[in-house]
Amino acid sequence: MSAPAAPRPTLEPPSATSATATATTSATATATPTAGATRRRGLLDWRVRFAILSVVWGFSFLLIKVGTEAYAPFQVALGRVLFGALALMTVLLVRREPLPRGLRTWGHLTVAALLLNTAPFSLFAYAELSIPSSLAGICNATSPLWGMALSMVALSEDRPTRRRFAGLGLGFLGVLTVLGAWHGFSGVDAKGTAFALLASLCYPIGWIYVRRTLAGTPGSPVALTGGQLMVSTLQLALVSALFTSAPTSFPLWPTLSVIALGALGTGMALQMQYGLVTEVGPTTAQMVTYFIPVIATTAGVLVLGEQLHWNTPVGAAIVLAGAALTQTRTAPRKPA
Repeated sequence: MSAPAAPRPTLEPPSATSATATATTSATATATPTAGATRRRGLLDWRVRFAILSVVWGFSFLLIKVGTEAYAPFQVALGRVLFGALALMTVLLVRREPLPRGLRTWGHLTVAALLLNTAPFSLFAYAELSIPSSLAGICNATSPLWGMALSMVALSEDRPTRRRFAGLGLGFLGVLTVLGAWHGFSGVDAKGTAFALLASLCYPIGWIYVRRTLAGTPGSPVALTGGQLMVSTLQLALVSALFTSAPTSFPLWPTLSVIALGALGTGMALQMQYGLVTEVGPTTAQMVTYFIPVIATTAGVLVLGEQLHWNTPVGAAIVLAGAALTQTRTAPRKPA
């Protein structure tokens, strides 16, 4: 597969754990049949799969919260990548697809695993020890804002425009609204919120790294993602062994939450996302990002009984509006 032109940063969901989340999605989009050609269709209508994907990723923050009730944050992150890797390895076995080859590819996957899995998954788990799952989901929605800000510096093809600057300003105004800046951030755990925002920052750093190193790498998205999750599993197994004690019990609901977080929120969800990209294109498929904080907030309030103040949904809407502005491009002028 030839290397596609490096795309601008896309709106990636929290569970978009692939080191190829940008590179392979773009490659898949490049390989998508042109208009008029027959596209691969899933067993379910794409709208149904889109809704399922939104719910699965929206509930990820609730599952993290429940998991941390019995397991250390590093252990929650470890279970997440372990079961995600097992799910994708099963798919590869069924398809008889090989894992990526080459030391260079595995070296880049190691860095990508750290930036896109090991670090952000651990940070979100630590954040939810002290902040509501709904706030963590909204903090995750700032990822496209960080991405656009970084891409203006790191990627020459992403030129700053008035619209993008307006989107950045609007997005971070939304963050201040969510956090209740006019009250001096009272009632908000600063450490937990900082961890969640730092986790969101990890994703665009990882995407930029991937775009510079793994675009056009041979292998399917599933194979590259599975390899990356295997590396992240090794990283987190080492960290967990060094900094945590082995759990003495395995309570039912926290254990099921961690398994679902990995197998469904990583394995099944990524498979579903790749199918949507192939069928309806990356722009429509990535619209799922706008539903994630809404579902995360709803799940936190209805299932976990988290408190919701007016500034949380209002601020979240402002954040998403800003993120949408940063992702738009001015149409090129037609020659006279």
